[in-house]
Amino acid sequence: MPSSSRPLYHRMSHVLIILTLLTYGIYIGQEIIVPLALAGLLAILLRPVEAWFMKRGFHKVIAICMTLFLAMSFLIAVGFFISVQIADFSDDIPKLQAHINDFYRDARRWIRSEYRVSYGKQAQYVKQVQEKTLESLQSDGAISAISGPLGTLALLPIYIFLLLYYRAMLLKFIVSLFAEEAAEKVWEIIGQVKTVIQSYVVGLLLETLCVAILNAVGLLALKVEYAIMLSAIAAILNLIPYIGGIVATILAVLIAFVNNPDPGVLLGVVGVFLVVQFIDNNILVPMIVGSKVKVNALVSIVGVLVGGALAGVSGMFLSIPAIALMKVVFDRVEGLEPWGILIGDDQPEDARQSMFPRWMRFWERAGEKMS
Repeated sequence: MPSSSRPLYHRMSHVLIILTLLTYGIYIGQEIIVPLALAGLLAILLRPVEAWFMKRGFHKVIAICMTLFLAMSFLIAVGFFISVQIADFSDDIPKLQAHINDFYRDARRWIRSEYRVSYGKQAQYVKQVQEKTLESLQSDGAISAISGPLGTLALLPIYIFLLLYYRAMLLKFIVSLFAEEAAEKVWEIIGQVKTVIQSYVVGLLLETLCVAILNAVGLLALKVEYAIMLSAIAAILNLIPYIGGIVATILAVLIAFVNNPDPGVLLGVVGVFLVVQFIDNNILVPMIVGSKVKVNALVSIVGVLVGGALAGVSGMFLSIPAIALMKVVFDRVEGLEPWGILIGDDQPEDARQSMFPRWMRFWERAGEKMS
């Protein structure tokens, strides 16, 4: 029986069962699946570099090694730059502590005068918060949150090398899972997935560079110290859709508070990040990234939250490429097209006419009679 002729509840139940199994599998196997997914994303991105070396006559193994060397050199250079900035900032930690203490004393006086809460009660509340924070940091979840990224970083180069080396075998395996008459369509989907992911990651890097430059210009205009460090960190955090921008703004305000606790400067920092976020969301993302991955904002936000719940920060970063991959598959597989419409961002030209055609025709005829 063709999929289109099956009852809706029959098709819906199959899709929901598959999604549930995938979600549960990702949750219980995230320590294995997340590094593999990150490695697959980076392997697709680095594939053109490997192909460039192979066209110059290098052996496949040497070409892959040189590609990994260039990628790791770039990451080490970025990490070194940020670590130098952070080392300079660490010299001002005593000044930060002094400003925080002053702010804490002023806040205690204001709370006592406005809400009639004694200093003893305030100290008791602060102690309870500290105890809860220490308990959460000592929990297994916090330990895994720290050890997880370290293990991922150690495995990534190995996974990327093996994925690039066995690329042809893996592609042949995927195609052989389907009937022979569907091979052409499977190859088409694989090509589209590769193009979408490569374009998305390249666009994301360009967007990150533009955001870093705009943040730096704004913070330097305000004469905020460590403007370059703040701009770089904010741009990296911006890779996490929607949530990363909020975290970056809070972090920038806290660091700016070290050297200049003036409320005007702090409001200026918030204003810079809000303006940059507006430019990013309304100009950079649609122009650079949105043209590559057309996923609507509602699905993006839900996907980021689900990815974070399943696999932490790595899951949040991987959520958008995963949704884009699903959209490519849904748009090209019979029976799954409605899910591609749900994920996509293609709005009807005139939604009112598609929803209320009779009412629209009635008002048009009424207008013609009155004229």
